[in-house]
Amino acid sequence: MPHQGLLLFRMAPLGMLLGMLMTSCFTFCLSHKNSEFALTNPEESSTKETERKETTAEEELDPKVLEVFHPTHEWQALRPGHAVPAGSHVRLNLQTGAREVKLQDEDKLRNNLKGLKKGKRLDINTNTYTSQDLKSALAKFKEGADMDSSKEDKMDNAQDLLSFGGLQVVINGLNSTEPLLKEYAAFVLGAAFSSNPKVQVEAIEGGALQKLLVVLATEQSLTAKKKVLFALCSLLRHFPYAQQQFLKLGGLQVLRSLVQEKGMEVLAVRVVTLLYDLVTEKMFAEEEAELMRETSPEKLQQYRQVHLLPGLQEQGWCEITAHLLALPEHDAREKVLQTLGALLATCRDRYRQDPQLNRTLVTLQAEYQALAALELQDGEDEGYFWELLGSINSLLKELR
Repeated sequence: MPHQGLLLFRMAPLGMLLGMLMTSCFTFCLSHKNSEFALTNPEESSTKETERKETTAEEELDPKVLEVFHPTHEWQALRPGHAVPAGSHVRLNLQTGAREVKLQDEDKLRNNLKGLKKGKRLDINTNTYTSQDLKSALAKFKEGADMDSSKEDKMDNAQDLLSFGGLQVVINGLNSTEPLLKEYAAFVLGAAFSSNPKVQVEAIEGGALQKLLVVLATEQSLTAKKKVLFALCSLLRHFPYAQQQFLKLGGLQVLRSLVQEKGMEVLAVRVVTLLYDLVTEKMFAEEEAELMRETSPEKLQQYRQVHLLPGLQEQGWCEITAHLLALPEHDAREKVLQTLGALLATCRDRYRQDPQLNRTLVTLQAEYQALAALELQDGEDEGYFWELLGSINSLLKELR
């Protein structure tokens, strides 16, 4: 039991740090809220709306986690979901089994915070961290937040991770043996990466991509892999250099194993959507360069180093994507259909040699003809099911 109490004491600062970082990045995530999937449909059924809300809820933090506990100078029991402020003592009550918290003595707290105002950059070992390291990190992060809160323009929370050195600490949180801390770290990173090139570059240099792939490739809970996949998607989108490294590190093999792993089927559509985004992203870069009459812009040159389509063909993604069309949800089928279309030039021969794909398309064609007819009766000339039917008809025509 003493060993357990010591372990909890050492874990508390890490959880506290991640809790504060998540509080900061939670605002960032909401203010820059992009759908996790680029493919959307303007007319959605109630079932799809419910699924989207559930997905959003999974990617956002439980508000209980962000509830801050206010300790006193007396020991108080710490309830689940409370974040402990910096400068607090944490212990395990051996009689009740509960974690308890109280404030430090003022002189000890003053010593812990001494010298923190000398600089914003964290001076810690980013490979390992002790409880005191994390207390200092949290204190500096909070100090910078307090200083910037008085400015007219509110600070960018993701940039704060860089300014105060917190990004590397959160990246290292992916190595935690505590599943909950691993999930929190992945969520913070996913929010910070979104549409933030500076943070993406820093993350690549800090080894974030390798750590994310390791988590996805090892035995983890479904919840943890959802959060990590969210972070991976945010890191790769609109960042061709990261996409190059992803391919070199065997990222396609990792994702292939993920979608084929038992119990991880729910992640398959998210993975397929990511692949669709990466394929079309490169296509749009080429089209943009052509419209601007630029033959070798830097951005296009970077995308030309991303050999994604050959890798998808070699790793069997033509067949994997085709078989996902058998999923029962309309929204999932929509994403798979559009991905099949994006891969058509590369996978045409594989599609034609796949009798199961042809049977599935014919079956769906009949199903969506009936649903489109019902839409027409309701006065919708080109409704949601009509569009899906059009995608199916186009694929069947291309494969004849």
